[in-house]
Amino acid sequence: MTDRILIVDFGSQVTQLIARRVRESGVYSEIHPFNKVTEDTIRAFDPKGVILSGGPASVADIDTPRAPDGLWTMGLPVLGICYGEQTMCAQLGGSVQESHHREFGRAYVDVVDDCDLFHGVWAVGAREQVWMSHGDKIDAIPEGFRPVATTDGSPFAAIANDAKRFYGVQFHPEVVHTPHGAQLLSNFTHRVCGCSGDWTMAHFKTQAIDAVRAQVGDGKVICGLSGGVDSSVVAVLLHEAIGDQLTCVFVDHGFMRLDEPEEVVCLFRDHYNIPLVHRDASDVFLAAIENQTDPERKRKAIGGLFIDVFEEEAKRIGGADFLAQGTLYPDVIESVSFIGGPSVTIKSHHNVGGLPERMNMKLVEPLRELFKDEVRALGRELGLPEAFVGRHPFPGPGLAIRIPGQPVTRDKLDVLRKADAIYREEITNAGLYDAIWQAFAVLLPVQTVGVMGDARTYDYACALRAVTSTDGMTADFFHFDMEFLARVSNRIINEVKGINRVTFDVTSKPPGTIEWE
Repeated sequence: MTDRILIVDFGSQVTQLIARRVRESGVYSEIHPFNKVTEDTIRAFDPKGVILSGGPASVADIDTPRAPDGLWTMGLPVLGICYGEQTMCAQLGGSVQESHHREFGRAYVDVVDDCDLFHGVWAVGAREQVWMSHGDKIDAIPEGFRPVATTDGSPFAAIANDAKRFYGVQFHPEVVHTPHGAQLLSNFTHRVCGCSGDWTMAHFKTQAIDAVRAQVGDGKVICGLSGGVDSSVVAVLLHEAIGDQLTCVFVDHGFMRLDEPEEVVCLFRDHYNIPLVHRDASDVFLAAIENQTDPERKRKAIGGLFIDVFEEEAKRIGGADFLAQGTLYPDVIESVSFIGGPSVTIKSHHNVGGLPERMNMKLVEPLRELFKDEVRALGRELGLPEAFVGRHPFPGPGLAIRIPGQPVTRDKLDVLRKADAIYREEITNAGLYDAIWQAFAVLLPVQTVGVMGDARTYDYACALRAVTSTDGMTADFFHFDMEFLARVSNRIINEVKGINRVTFDVTSKPPGTIEWE
């Protein structure tokens, strides 16, 4: 069995980063909300160690989250981070009080003693940068612990109980603002917990294929194929596992990027020889949002119609026992938040708009343990072309929500497709594609006066959007040089009939969103 680390979530905004850092070191980890973790669930999970996350509560208050009392006598290594360190101290006989000296953002710790957590990373006497975010302060540590790092505001910025293999840090090693944080976490998982670091995508692929075969048996599976990374990886993985028991259904709503439908059909029907139903429903979808300018109504109309068309095609192929979808681990985490959010089932069904209930099928979700970057790694392991594995995110409603504040027409879609293709081509030619999280063009509901060939024009303006991000939750605009923007603008205006002005969006998220609608 693969070594695993259990992460107990107390509600920190960066708990997901702990799991990502642990997995990056080759150790499988899962996040479980504190109110779902008991001694029995810990034993059932069988971790090599436990990490307690940060959180917004105050340990000094009554009825705030705690780790299971039995955790401290199970013989497992434990690392407490921020709130996790504080509850460790409070539960084991130390003391935590509200502090008048809060620490938020960049701070510097003084390393005052050595421990396995610091081995080969921090030396005694060094001053190291970390990232803090806490208002309470530990003012007494439990018996058996010793301080190993301090700050002016935190005399117990890091503590160690070597005999019991309990460690606590007041700072956040999981964030990039703690430069050596990943190495500290790796020391905990490998040196303290004894994990081998053998969790790889090749290993996961084998496990996932075995799990799919065990779940599906000789049943039939249908997979809604969008052409995006998640559904593409699901389709190829399932085909490797169950072969012709899988049928993919590709509903082309007419809002895809230039040549994208042909690329999807070619890859899955011709290259992989996966049974594929291709339904061109562009006329139906376009009619459904005719004259619709409200973005929410537009999205709901497209989503609802997609379900109807998908259901029609599923019935034509004789139905199926299972529906495959690309639920990812962040979906699962968000659906079972530490305060007890909606169930995983509700979240999973939301991904396909309630389709499982209507079609009476069971779900197959082989990616539900993976983050987005891990899905890309699995795609490479499965041999998917880089053009599919590394492509930028693309919204379900497609280009329909990139024509804001105006009726969506076939002519406008064609104009936008051409502008968007030129923009992405120039990004690729400049070697910038992989440095950008997402890039696209937006056709604005504005016509402007221009002059071309000594003649007056009155055409549309378009906006170019490009952002950098790690998870899409926050983003900053990509800082192109002006020569690049000038080249793209010149090509679009000269090659795309219908656009005579180009702008660049320099809004971050927040306050803006990545998409315009």
